[in-house]
Amino acid sequence: MSNLARIPLLKDIPARSLRAAEAQAVWFSVPGGGTLFDEGTSSDSIYFVLSGTLGAFRRAADGRVEFLGHIRPGEPVGEMAMLAGEPHSNSVLAVRDTEVIKLPRQTFMKMVRSSPEVMERLSRILLLRLRQTRRSNNQRGEPKVFALTAASPTIDLKLRARVLAEALARLGLSAAIVGEEAEHQGASYFDALEASNDIVILTSTMGNSAWFKLSLRQADRIWVLARPDARPSTPLLPDENSPAKNFRLIDVVLIEHSNGRRVSEPPEWLDAAGAARCFHWGGVQGNDCNRLARVMAGRSVGVVFSGGGARAYSHIGVVRALREFNCPIDFVGGASMGAVIGACVAKGWDDDEIEFRIRKAFVESNPLGDYTLPVVSMVKGKRVDDRLKEHFGDTNIPDLHLPYFAVSTNLTTGAIHLHTRGRLRDALRATIALPGILPPFVENGEVLVDGAVLNNFPVNIMRQTHRGFIIGCDVARTPEGLAADDFIDPPGFAGWVLQHGMSEAPPIASLLMRTATLSVDPNAGRELTDILVVPELPNLDLRDWEEYDRAVEAGYESTREALSRAGGPIARLMKRPAL
Repeated sequence: MSNLARIPLLKDIPARSLRAAEAQAVWFSVPGGGTLFDEGTSSDSIYFVLSGTLGAFRRAADGRVEFLGHIRPGEPVGEMAMLAGEPHSNSVLAVRDTEVIKLPRQTFMKMVRSSPEVMERLSRILLLRLRQTRRSNNQRGEPKVFALTAASPTIDLKLRARVLAEALARLGLSAAIVGEEAEHQGASYFDALEASNDIVILTSTMGNSAWFKLSLRQADRIWVLARPDARPSTPLLPDENSPAKNFRLIDVVLIEHSNGRRVSEPPEWLDAAGAARCFHWGGVQGNDCNRLARVMAGRSVGVVFSGGGARAYSHIGVVRALREFNCPIDFVGGASMGAVIGACVAKGWDDDEIEFRIRKAFVESNPLGDYTLPVVSMVKGKRVDDRLKEHFGDTNIPDLHLPYFAVSTNLTTGAIHLHTRGRLRDALRATIALPGILPPFVENGEVLVDGAVLNNFPVNIMRQTHRGFIIGCDVARTPEGLAADDFIDPPGFAGWVLQHGMSEAPPIASLLMRTATLSVDPNAGRELTDILVVPELPNLDLRDWEEYDRAVEAGYESTREALSRAGGPIARLMKRPAL
């Protein structure tokens, strides 16, 4: 069989046309990590993958490299640039050793004239890829081949791989576990493994072996299993030209032991491995193992909480309902007060502890009650600082039980600031620093304020964090209007204090809080959620810190209703309680 005859797109092409095209075709191989073409380069050809896997990447406006998806055996690549006669819009690299065949545009168009159905099939592929790129769950971006490598010989990789495969089987997915016995296998062997299994797990102990290096080149994603009672060498991984390594498609999985002994911290392992995410795996089987299996399968659940002052108490009801439905929470993120509630979840607190701490920190007395004559803000912020320190201590974000992020707004650069490292309470202090209400938080010479200013519902960031489902709770809404009487002939600060005392915030507090959130698009991020929760919170102001019970109940009821309507794969992860 000719190389072209192996390509599904070209099926039913007359043999004579195939032979003529074969004479003009160029067959070549691209080693893992090699470049097929770069973004912005011109093209007059179409390529087809014969074996191996390519990856499409593009550079975002902020300079970050974004992974778009895989191009697997039999699929075309570069077709859009060829048809449009324009430069490539993305870069394409070999994710693993790949065989490619190249057809000049003139040759391909001759085949199209002899068999017009080829263009119809190509059009369907183009439309599918466009939809997948825009869709919340992009199946092209799903990794299938994971390289599990151990930083310590005391980590039983075969055992860890086996329990992951068993957890994947409970999700209805098949997994193949491959070790150094495959060291001398060719590309067709790995293609067959991918074709016959949902997930392929390559196990290798870290070192200078040929199999270790090959497993890195073959992987869509690299998981470094490490022990926090040891220190990493730097750099941890060899200087191999692996796309997974070059584009930080690497995760650290810290094997937590019951004795809790630790001589290294998660950031040390993240830096040494060049990793993007950190997971914690306690025990062998159980919740952590199941979570990692969901991450492998692209069925993890990320929860996003919006900002909204006291209205964000609703998120506590959301968490309560999710747990009641046995819905897993694998990733957590948020903005402003939503990030505070998310941090409680990421720390692993149960419902009672979350309620106790939030009541103590925000409900029993006004956290924004230490008013001052404004220079940079209405309040000193010491109450907030003290309460964050009391409840979150010196915990660092990578130490949290779940992967977590918070967003703040960087006034120095005018951009979103993403908190995934550093001390948790510093990130929380930054993300709740509403301009004019709380003093800004200064970090490394940059001025950070409330995340709600630029992104109050950061679902787009959660979408970049993992490939699974997203449940979002948005408590932002169009303001119901300020009390106009408060702004007609205002009495001045002393007059306000005489009339209302210091227990009630002056109208400038509402004015600043509404102004900071008014520009937020009320629908931003909502279309990216798989389940959207929008609690009904009539007449509940951003500063109604004592309205805890009403807000929590609204979040709880809205979430129960949303989960009861849920269908598809996400519903299969849950066990609905009797309603």
